[in-house]
Amino acid sequence: MSEQTGHADPARVPPRDEGAEEADGAAPGYQAEATLTVRTEIRRQLRRRRTALCLGLVVALPLVLVAAFKLGTPENASGVSFGDLATYSSVNFTVFTLASTAPLLLILIVALVCGDAVASEASWGSLRYLLAIPVPRARLLGVKLTVSLLTSAVALVVLTGTALAIGTAAFGWLPLRTAQGDDLPAVDALWRIGGMLGYLAISLLLVAALAFWLSTCTDAPLAAVGGAVMVVILASILNQVETLGVVRSLLPMHYSDAWQGLFTDPLQLEDMAKGAVSALIYATVFFGCAWWKFLRKDVLS
Repeated sequence: MSEQTGHADPARVPPRDEGAEEADGAAPGYQAEATLTVRTEIRRQLRRRRTALCLGLVVALPLVLVAAFKLGTPENASGVSFGDLATYSSVNFTVFTLASTAPLLLILIVALVCGDAVASEASWGSLRYLLAIPVPRARLLGVKLTVSLLTSAVALVVLTGTALAIGTAAFGWLPLRTAQGDDLPAVDALWRIGGMLGYLAISLLLVAALAFWLSTCTDAPLAAVGGAVMVVILASILNQVETLGVVRSLLPMHYSDAWQGLFTDPLQLEDMAKGAVSALIYATVFFGCAWWKFLRKDVLS
């Protein structure tokens, strides 16, 4: 110590090595939370052809459906299903669009977005470089999952908004006619459609979790996407086998049509509650499997 000032003599303090590591072994200035941000991943996803294809498809589909109805033989809206009543009003058309796309198209889009999330990085050989930055594995999964779910939600909202806008132009802003023959004011129908949208999002969370888990298990994106779609299709087929009895209620997609309870008087929400709980349980299990698998995986590509 300098006797005059009481401070350390700068000449005796060894210079700091700029390449030295921190006490925890990390390089100076390293921040794990800055290695891969959600904003960065969103920009990357927006440049993907897959994202453009999904969004373009959900915008084009309502136009195709309107053209099909316009070119078809006109019939009175006196049926007992949403398909028969699709041209009655814009809200009827929106419900029909969501109902007809949920069993296949929306499942395929969600499986494509989530199943491609990690497997595509492995197939390109960029996954190991991301981990070498280093991006913590749990953070990489969290960011990938967040952006995948956000992309899926945007596709679902865009489909609904496009169907409502195109349906209004084609069929008018009229009350929603239910399968029971009741007319609900269009404004009242909007919150029911919102409830349907929320329920579909929760149901599709199961598909997202399954595809995401498979994406951590393979280097082939098509294997993850195809595997998730095949499991859902198989579950849907088994759900039609009535001899399975109570076992059917345990299948992943057993309550996929429970949203119909929103369009009855009075409302029938019991199956929706069961379906939401079932989807969340399955999603939790599959997401847990994804984390458990990837955190222990030997990444070579």
